[in-house]
Amino acid sequence: MIQSQDGWRVNYDQTDVCAAKGSEVFITCDYTHPPGIDPSDIKDTFWFTKEKDGEPVDLRTDSEYSGRVTYGCDGYSDSCYLIIRDVKESDSAEYKFTFMTNKPGEKYTGSPGVTLCVTGFQVQVRRSDSTWLELTCHSSCVLSDRAEYVWYKNEEIIKRGSSLLVSSGSTDRHSCYLGGSSGQRSPAVYGPQRPSVSVSPSAEMLEGDSVTLTCSADANPAANYTWYKEHEDSPRASGQNFTITDFTAEHSGNYYCEAQNEMGRSISTLRLITSSGKSHSFFCSFTHYIINPAKEVTHRVTRRPLSET
Repeated sequence: MIQSQDGWRVNYDQTDVCAAKGSEVFITCDYTHPPGIDPSDIKDTFWFTKEKDGEPVDLRTDSEYSGRVTYGCDGYSDSCYLIIRDVKESDSAEYKFTFMTNKPGEKYTGSPGVTLCVTGFQVQVRRSDSTWLELTCHSSCVLSDRAEYVWYKNEEIIKRGSSLLVSSGSTDRHSCYLGGSSGQRSPAVYGPQRPSVSVSPSAEMLEGDSVTLTCSADANPAANYTWYKEHEDSPRASGQNFTITDFTAEHSGNYYCEAQNEMGRSISTLRLITSSGKSHSFFCSFTHYIINPAKEVTHRVTRRPLSET
């Protein structure tokens, strides 16, 4: 793209650049000036994105780019370059080249400049059928018509290509990045891991108190939570917390917390038991499992003895 005026000209090789987060960006241009100006009269050349008091701010003096910017010019061909290393999403901006002579106020800026879009990667999940999920690597701008993505399962490269099929319910961690670049990998997607269940309050309680059950599972995308009671079709509650008010012996039984996202699901089984006899005490036990039952973890709640029944 050529920007010119009265013999002053800046030609950018590209006006739109899409780059992977963490990679290195190379932007080039060439410039010309009126015939009456000798190359030795060019006092300074630099790149900028911001202005202060109407004057461009040299990228080399911008603290946000400290240690990450290099540029220069070939004095024979008047071609110039800008290199930005380890690009961040906050580097997305319009970059302009300016040059000035040793005569006061004699300068020219190529405007509009080069628009840089820095993108991270996200794995998008789509259910292919009841058994398989299709994963695609998504970026916020078009990197290249020939972009090749690299897929990881946990920390191992398993495939190159635009998409990946994985079985539903897998707890493996899948991520992607652009092959041939120094960019960063996407955050991994994975089904809910073993849920953690807690009870509040955990100290001694009286019959009739409120009891809150909390279920939490590491997952990406974030899990949704649903609580069920044994032998009931309808859910008791949705969300991480389930509160039982006025707790009595009638609330005894198995409660299930289901953590689910697009990748799969995991379940915690919670048993609330009331022991009866000369005195009453209450305790609860938890069994966590993903697909198949895992080891049992027990949490006890001490109840103050009630009057004899």
